[in-house]
Amino acid sequence: MEAVIFHLPSKPNIPEVELLGTASSGAEGLEKIKTLHPDLVFLDVEMADMTGFEMLAQLERISFQTIFITSYSHYAIKAIRFNALDYLVKPVDLGELKAAVRRYKEKRLESASQNENIRQALINMNTPDAGEKKLALNTQEGDIKLPRKMIVRIEGERNYSCIYLEGGKRVLASKTLGEFEEILEGEGFFRCHKSHLVNKRHIKKQLTNLSILLLDEAVLPVSRRKKEAFREWVSKGEA
Repeated sequence: MEAVIFHLPSKPNIPEVELLGTASSGAEGLEKIKTLHPDLVFLDVEMADMTGFEMLAQLERISFQTIFITSYSHYAIKAIRFNALDYLVKPVDLGELKAAVRRYKEKRLESASQNENIRQALINMNTPDAGEKKLALNTQEGDIKLPRKMIVRIEGERNYSCIYLEGGKRVLASKTLGEFEEILEGEGFFRCHKSHLVNKRHIKKQLTNLSILLLDEAVLPVSRRKKEAFREWVSKGEA
């Protein structure tokens, strides 16, 4: 595979990666991508002149796959995971880098799907209504994108999660409830119980300190250790 690399300290010791070039800024990266036509780009999210997403937005066509590189910025990682994109955290560990390349090789035929997720990430960043932002998911029904406002609640089932949608539909996703909590925390969702993550938009009322009624008439428990934090979260009135 042929790659353009942003901000890695040295050429990775990975035989199957042919390094076409490196770039120290988004502007330089755009020129390298346009002239070198790489299969894979390791893209720094935080560059001096622009973000990685701002750089991608300037391309008319994305014909390569992308592995994002970021410092441990909770916001950046949430944005990447929200759109089901691959990433590495700086300083980049060689073992994790090799694992990312393996994932790329396994999924290289799915480049159209990954690039659609990048396009959706760019749309999400320019969507003022948070509820309209779409969450990219791998489910039993294939890859889907759900507007956040459609998600009523998410129930954990071991290594999977059952997502309850408006209208009574359910989908099963191969993420744990903890993973969904990390992605949706502070985005209008609250983990009210070890097995339940709820969307504030769909809460009808609080029945007791330890239970809530949703608009679809489902009743969810609120754990004793979460009841005060949940009450404060609900009182903020934001969704």
